[in-house]
Amino acid sequence: MDQQYFKEYYHLERVNWWFTVRRRILRDRIHRLLQSPKGIQSLNIGAATGTTSDMLTEFGDVMSVEYDQECCDFTKTFLSTPLIQGSITELPFANNSYDLVCAFDVIEHVSDDAKAVEEMMRVCKPGGYIAITVPAYQFLWGEHDVINQHFRRYTKTELLKLLKNHSGKIVYQTYFNSILFIPIAAFRLLATGLNKLRGAKKKTVESDHAIFGTEGFFNNLLAGIFSIDYYLLKWGAHFPAGVSIMVFFKKERE
Repeated sequence: MDQQYFKEYYHLERVNWWFTVRRRILRDRIHRLLQSPKGIQSLNIGAATGTTSDMLTEFGDVMSVEYDQECCDFTKTFLSTPLIQGSITELPFANNSYDLVCAFDVIEHVSDDAKAVEEMMRVCKPGGYIAITVPAYQFLWGEHDVINQHFRRYTKTELLKLLKNHSGKIVYQTYFNSILFIPIAAFRLLATGLNKLRGAKKKTVESDHAIFGTEGFFNNLLAGIFSIDYYLLKWGAHFPAGVSIMVFFKKERE
């Protein structure tokens, strides 16, 4: 991939409705579950162009990992915190190293997601937290998943099953991006149906971001609607369905 791609993704992560509101949701949840932590050690896996790493600096020191070497090299040029190239299935850190271990929309990119979760548990300190978000429902599979090289989408039951094999407890679980669930599901299913009717595969595929754009009225509209999720979650709501899933797990103390 060329530098232009990463420059575009850098911009996308900072202005697109999905990324901006998701960060607000994650920040608020960390504040609440970890009781406004200060001075903790966080590990951010799958840092991409660094917006979630920047968000985590509010809570203390942050180490980031990015699998793609070119993306890692690009992000290193401006990220203020440490970043290394590495894989979630083979993290280059000692056991019990971090208070908070995050994988925000990462494990769907990995063939062995059980190993990914096992590694997150290994490097998390006893009494520390694992934070995971993933895309929901395999029936929503579309071109967005293809271009982003996903292996799967999840139900909440499937994601929780990966965590329940480990010592500790699930302290928070919910679907989110739920207010937009029905229109996004309708769009995905319609697009999939039309592609099947056409028969021949398209020469190129596009992500949802390319289709809807990243700025302007429509982006602001979607951000406003997604923000309803933010406020409802902040006020204690849990959603029974949504386009994404968020889970926090607390590792058992020794």
